[in-house]
Amino acid sequence: MPTLLIRDMVHGDLGEAWRINQANVPAVGDETMTSFREIFEVSSLSLVVETDSQIAGFCMVLPPGTTYDSPNYLYFCDRFTSFAYLDRVAFDEGHRGKGFGAALYRQVESRLDVDHLTLEVNVKPRNEGSLRFHAREGFVEVDQMETRPGKVVSLMAKRLR
Repeated sequence: MPTLLIRDMVHGDLGEAWRINQANVPAVGDETMTSFREIFEVSSLSLVVETDSQIAGFCMVLPPGTTYDSPNYLYFCDRFTSFAYLDRVAFDEGHRGKGFGAALYRQVESRLDVDHLTLEVNVKPRNEGSLRFHAREGFVEVDQMETRPGKVVSLMAKRLR
């Protein structure tokens, strides 16, 4: 079994995390390196998953009240007071389906002191794997939103306390 390390993301990780992000479009949003860095800068928690000294995946979590203008994030800002928004989570293709995502979510949840962890998952185009994963992790749909023509997301939340 590979060695698994979940640690805080540092500036030196941004290039590899951005590469993983871009390899996962459209399941995650397409970002320039500049916009990706800006999300990192407003995040309250950013983690990387390392296995055998390689970054296998990452996540970025935002608190309420940042300058981030994603309509999905703003939806939760308007409706929740005690929450964290998991803006993006992505893994290299070779590291999916090995339990790393569940381990990453346990770490995220253990570091948060909020009522809800929120996020969105594409339903058009449909991200079936992510929808199944988040249902297993205890997330429930609170709404759906068309974010642009042909793209619909499931807005989801999980009660943490």
